[in-house]
Amino acid sequence: MPTLIACSHGTNSLPGRAAIATIVEQARMLLPDTRVVEAFVDVQEPRVDEVVAREAPGSGAVVVPLLLSTGFHTNVDIARAVAAHPGALATAALGPHELLVDVLATRVGEAGLGSGDAVVLAAAGSSDPAAAHDVARTAEMLAVRIGRPVSVGFAAGNGQRIGAAVAEARAHGAGRVVAASYVLAHGFFADVIASAGADAVSAPLAPDPRIADVVAARYRAAVVRNSSRMRVGPANRARSADAAAESEEFGSSAPAQARVC
Repeated sequence: MPTLIACSHGTNSLPGRAAIATIVEQARMLLPDTRVVEAFVDVQEPRVDEVVAREAPGSGAVVVPLLLSTGFHTNVDIARAVAAHPGALATAALGPHELLVDVLATRVGEAGLGSGDAVVLAAAGSSDPAAAHDVARTAEMLAVRIGRPVSVGFAAGNGQRIGAAVAEARAHGAGRVVAASYVLAHGFFADVIASAGADAVSAPLAPDPRIADVVAARYRAAVVRNSSRMRVGPANRARSADAAAESEEFGSSAPAQARVC
């Protein structure tokens, strides 16, 4: 089986590092026959290009971004790392995904969400429009899950800032505003969200075993898709890839877009 490279952003926060390490360890438990290693796109070592170069020449490698949305790191850093190695491929980011929405709903409940509270989905942000689309889709899914509208605010990149989204919710009559932290772990963006002026702020998503379930599902779907592409002729590859994506576990709202190099 190809190595699963769990690639996160990297952080200086020790609690944040511990939360990510927990996801990786839980993924190992879900995939006992698979080698699972960590990599990073920034702040920490080893960098993803180094790990792909080490792992791909053997049995191959699947990079699963421990990132919630598509963006620069998936489209540039990770894509560049796998492009140089025929035995490497990458999956889509973890979100949007129903299990992540379930974790978000758990976290806002833990933050004391009341019946009249407004909710702002507070995300890190990106200059990539696809990232904003992913976050908007997650907000829609969370709104259905918790039975109320969910607005969106970003800590950086394009789009309305979290503080402005909180102020807008209050201007529309909300007595309390809860910021639903759409970040995996403690670190820079979690701190930005915490200081954005909401009345309550939910904890980051990790650690939670449901996140490892998404990681394992992304990996399995990528392996199946790659195997299908290798077995069938060019005329049937698109159909086989679609079937593999549709078989991904836990009802992902966006198929794992494994990029075969």
